[in-house]
Amino acid sequence: SVLAPDGVLSIEHPHLLRMLDGLQFDTIYHEHFSYLSLHAVRTLLGRHGIEVFDVQELDTHGGSIRILGQLASRPGGSGARSPDPSVDRLLALEEAGGLLDLDRYRRFGEQVAAAKRRILSFLIEAKEQGKRIAGYGAPAKGNTLLNYCGVGRDFLDFTVDLNPSKQGRFLPGSRIPILEPGRIFSERPDYVVILPWNLQEEIQEQMAGISDWGGRFVVLVPQPRVLP
Repeated sequence: SVLAPDGVLSIEHPHLLRMLDGLQFDTIYHEHFSYLSLHAVRTLLGRHGIEVFDVQELDTHGGSIRILGQLASRPGGSGARSPDPSVDRLLALEEAGGLLDLDRYRRFGEQVAAAKRRILSFLIEAKEQGKRIAGYGAPAKGNTLLNYCGVGRDFLDFTVDLNPSKQGRFLPGSRIPILEPGRIFSERPDYVVILPWNLQEEIQEQMAGISDWGGRFVVLVPQPRVLP
């Protein structure tokens, strides 16, 4: 109703295919009511007279897509845009990736359970070696990860966050205290787990000083990795 005859509708959202392939189960929580593929969005828009003519793949939030649509019928046909090959290419990738097959989603559930076991095994081994572990960030995805895996202060001594409104509080469920980033340098943990893994490079640059005492960064999704 609001799109001009020659207007363009732009929709950007995390890509379901990248979420499944990257085992990004920690991005599934109550703020996000849907997890979208190009197939799903194209079908929905088509029901309302809008056709997808282009799609762009982005790195945002672990892998997103920007879908561009236009009215399928215009007075006089003005402003029509030819479909870009990117649309068919991504549709084919989604189909090859199993997005139209229910078994793909069942396997995802099994993979998530296996990922939980790997995460706990890594943390248990680190603690048994006497390692001190802290977190960086207090994002929603981090809370989803920690609560699903049952990780609390028995594994993470604390986490830090740049947002002053979060400092001095606790992560919900796990009750891990949230401190200001400077505490990383005063407490000198052996491992710093990056909870907002989509900001990994930014955080590594910001907190590069942890190498002074041999500290290492860790990401837990899709599997535990100690970063170089």
